[in-house]
Amino acid sequence: MSIEQGNLSYLNTPAVGPWGDYLKQIDRVAPYLGSLSRWIETLKRPKRVMMVDVPIKRDDGTITHFEGFSVVHNNSRGPGKGGIRYHPDVSMPEVMALSAWMTIKNAALNLPFGGAKGGIRFNPGEYSTGEVERITRRYTSEVNIVLGEQWIPAPDLGTSAREMAWLMDTFSMNRGHTDYAVVTGKPVSLGGSLGRQEGTGRGVYVVTCEAAAKLGIDVSQAKVAVQGFGNVGGIAAKLLHEHGAKIVAVQDHKATVFNDKGLDIPTLIRYASLNGSVAGFKEASETADRGAFWGVDCDIMIPAALEQQITRENAGSIRAQLVVEGANGPTTPEADDILSDKGVLVVPDVIANAGGVTVSYFEYSQAQQSYWLTDEEIGARLTRSMREAFGGVWAISKEKGISLRTAAFIVGCTRVLEARDMRGLYP
Repeated sequence: MSIEQGNLSYLNTPAVGPWGDYLKQIDRVAPYLGSLSRWIETLKRPKRVMMVDVPIKRDDGTITHFEGFSVVHNNSRGPGKGGIRYHPDVSMPEVMALSAWMTIKNAALNLPFGGAKGGIRFNPGEYSTGEVERITRRYTSEVNIVLGEQWIPAPDLGTSAREMAWLMDTFSMNRGHTDYAVVTGKPVSLGGSLGRQEGTGRGVYVVTCEAAAKLGIDVSQAKVAVQGFGNVGGIAAKLLHEHGAKIVAVQDHKATVFNDKGLDIPTLIRYASLNGSVAGFKEASETADRGAFWGVDCDIMIPAALEQQITRENAGSIRAQLVVEGANGPTTPEADDILSDKGVLVVPDVIANAGGVTVSYFEYSQAQQSYWLTDEEIGARLTRSMREAFGGVWAISKEKGISLRTAAFIVGCTRVLEARDMRGLYP
């Protein structure tokens, strides 16, 4: 089933959840857009929304149906770029919001992409490898009409290079030739880029160091709390640990562990990899109260799990001076206001976690040219891009006396709407 633009009247009703948060963010930036504000509805309406049925035959011979989603939010600046999420809580409003944040993020980093996102509502951990492969391939076939020219996917929560390889192969078989550029985050042996898996976490690390320096925080002496311990939170924690920071708290989907003297992050990463969680790590204390994480004594907090984690209920408990959003949409607008009143600096997701899509752009370009960069070249280009983007947003924030989030949205929305204005309307 494809829900085209004319049938999206429900978008005009009061929105809640991640999509509602995004709309509030757009409303906050509108007064700064000048004459471009006449195009503001462009940002509030996805270009194409699809919900697809994904049926597969299970290993036991039974048939199971899954709900799949694909949203191309905007392609004024290029094909939509954004990952595919496998999670039991995936929903259409969530995928819409994630696709819209990708539009802003790609523009804020000045990448030649629009925004898009996809997802399937299921827990991949409850299915065999063969079943996950069949789900991935069937989903790819169902959304085939938007892949490549309108949407270039990548890994996200619950997916990895493995799923991207299956997607590329399915798409290529349907086209009759191998297309390395249809998806990013692939295995290096299949046209993937060095540094892609670490890209988002490394980008979080870079902007954390940049923001900390602005606040006079010595990262090598800082206490850091990290929510989410996968490719984003885990890698950011590892790099900060190597820089001398003390990671005093880590929370994942099962447990929260603390050590005021600093957790041994390399050991914790190995432990979590073997056990599927940080739960039971003997070199730390543990609590069943997930809310206790937000009140931990720290200088820097990195929410790198899911959206809507920092809310009006827990924002007042945060003791950090700096919050760096490794996840997409982890802070609600109401919580943003509370943190601002407390004097907490928030580096927004559309800048902080843009390292992954930046390296995806490098991968996309390499695939088109069949010319591959070294790990050192990727790292240097990523660091430069993240620093330049943060520096530009910081300057606007100081010039106008506004939050970094609003400043980042000014940059992103202006670039998108300038492109929309220059292209005009067809027909």
